[in-house]
Amino acid sequence: MSNPTSQTYQWPSKTVKTDYPLIDNDPHFMRVVRYARTSDYAHGVGAGLAGPGLLYAMERFAPSQVGKGGFAQAMRLAGFIGLTGGFLYYYQRSILRFYGMSENAREVQMDMREMVDKVKAGESLYGESKLTPAMQGVAARQSRYSALFFGVLPWFNFVNHSQHGIDTAKYYQQAERELEAERLGKGSS
Repeated sequence: MSNPTSQTYQWPSKTVKTDYPLIDNDPHFMRVVRYARTSDYAHGVGAGLAGPGLLYAMERFAPSQVGKGGFAQAMRLAGFIGLTGGFLYYYQRSILRFYGMSENAREVQMDMREMVDKVKAGESLYGESKLTPAMQGVAARQSRYSALFFGVLPWFNFVNHSQHGIDTAKYYQQAERELEAERLGKGSS
């Protein structure tokens, strides 16, 4: 039974001081994937191929003599580990730009364009969620800056919530400026 007088508290989001602007300290999984650069894909593929490639090279120069089918099983395992590690490396390179821990000018522009377009369309900035605000807060606290701990526990944000560590007023202000410029442009024609 819920208490109608109970309040939902939203704790301030923690931020880390970085050399580049913070875009989002808890970006949704799909947003990180969409914002990835070609270099992220290249690094991920390189990291993913390193394990199976090195195992194959070692087998060519110093055969293991594991018997029929043994090397194939080892290559499948190395391929799976390489695929998983390559994806995590690709994902981490992309998400560190959201945190402002590496150069992110392209992502800052993409973020501004995406959010301003959502404001103009009247959509929710970070998507709609079926969770209660309290559960959204729990999800945000569990996955905020989670990519910094990827080496121990890969953890992704699959929840839409409004706790991202930034002031969203900049999106609304930019949308107002653009709408005003459009209005003035149409009025002078």
